[in-house]
Amino acid sequence: MALLDRTEHPIVLAPLAGGPSTPELAAAVADAGGLASLAAGYLAPDALAERIARTRELTVHPFAVNLFVPGAPADPAAVDAYAAELAPEAERLGVGLGTPRADDDRWYEKLGLLLAEPVGAVSFTFGCPGASLIDQLHAVGSEVWVTVTSPTEAEAAVALGADVLIAQGTEAGGHRGTWRDDAPGASGLGVLALVQLIRARTSCPIAAGGGIATGAAIAAVLAAGAQAAVAGTAFLRCPEAGTNAVHRAALAGSAPTELTRAYTGRLARGIRTRFMEEHGPTAPSAYPEVHHLTTPLRAAGREQGDPSVVNLWAGEAYPLAEERPAAEVVARLASELAVARAS
Repeated sequence: MALLDRTEHPIVLAPLAGGPSTPELAAAVADAGGLASLAAGYLAPDALAERIARTRELTVHPFAVNLFVPGAPADPAAVDAYAAELAPEAERLGVGLGTPRADDDRWYEKLGLLLAEPVGAVSFTFGCPGASLIDQLHAVGSEVWVTVTSPTEAEAAVALGADVLIAQGTEAGGHRGTWRDDAPGASGLGVLALVQLIRARTSCPIAAGGGIATGAAIAAVLAAGAQAAVAGTAFLRCPEAGTNAVHRAALAGSAPTELTRAYTGRLARGIRTRFMEEHGPTAPSAYPEVHHLTTPLRAAGREQGDPSVVNLWAGEAYPLAEERPAAEVVARLASELAVARAS
């Protein structure tokens, strides 16, 4: 039986890489009847293994682990020019810039771990693995979920053997899951349009995300053709999340969000900051080079309580996120969904 069919509520916790993802958050969502995701992005393989083991200690329910698909190296000249632009920011904060580099986030080591210690599902962002790798994951009992932002990506993922499509609308917080960040239209479609367009082309199950903060929003994507809704920002203020203090404070506000490459070199949605306004227009499409370049700046901003240089990832509906335990968030969403379906 497919994972979504075994999950009590059609609610999927987004991976939330970069700090907010914790075994405690994943387990709380899973025990409350949702399907939890654990982020592998930025983690060393040993750290990922520890988090998987800890999650298994905390819950008996299956969960997903999310991997970043490696991309092509960026133009070094564009990265160097951006580094020169950011030098005054580093001087102001009293830190050095990071060393920009291309890497695969230890892709093969993490895949080896997940093949040796299978989880319920392995999800992919920034691309789709080849059919042979998907076959290997299927052979050890893991479902394969692929993030898509267009009908074309969806069709390609299905052709390669994906079990579930994660339809990510442009409303979603954090990185856009586009397979090519520099492709025309990378900013993407809204979630309702995206789900309808994908459903018209394939019967593959869809988990839809982007601005999902209420049961009514879940009902909307289900009505459009999804089997479940993906929520991430709605859980960032939960005590179980590893969201840092600067980020938590910003989530309690109401400033607008926008898409930017300023922090990582990949389009991502966050709460608008001075750094985004000043450097977003010139930031190159260069991930993870820019991510490594700005890491010390962002760390200094968190330590010094300066939100202007911190990546405050958040979806468009973030003001609706509540500071309450994850189980209560799942229960509220499920209750609102029941009301929406009955009306």
